[in-house]
Amino acid sequence: MENAERRRVVEVAHEWLGTPYHTGGRVKGVGVDCLTLLAEVFQEAGVVGHVDIPYYPNDWHLHREAERYMNGLLQYTHEIPEPLPGDIALWKFGRCFSHGAIVVKWPVIIHAYVSQECTLEDASKARWLSTIGENTFAKGKLRPVRFFSVWE
Repeated sequence: MENAERRRVVEVAHEWLGTPYHTGGRVKGVGVDCLTLLAEVFQEAGVVGHVDIPYYPNDWHLHREAERYMNGLLQYTHEIPEPLPGDIALWKFGRCFSHGAIVVKWPVIIHAYVSQECTLEDASKARWLSTIGENTFAKGKLRPVRFFSVWE
């Protein structure tokens, strides 16, 4: 059953490709962000029920160190060392882990990002995603990424 659910999550995620980025959006083809994409895909795939997401500004991760995204994710998932299709990758941007994606087959992901539509991308080849580019002491280092799964 787990493999069928994983395939369904990836299948549903593909249906969201091309959806424009919109902070807080939850409508396929109209607007979505990286967090709402996860919530909608896993709900549509029948893996979780509706996920209530409190309001958040699109730059919250630049001003707060609280791990709001990760802590919310941990209500439905657990951290894993290596992702399988249908699992979640979560990157650190700004002060906390704040950008999520659905794993197709690591390092290929589906995600939504500011000024981009929902897209299929190889995370290992996307320098902006894999390498820290912000003006910090860590500039040029690998961007921290953690993995999560709803399945045991």
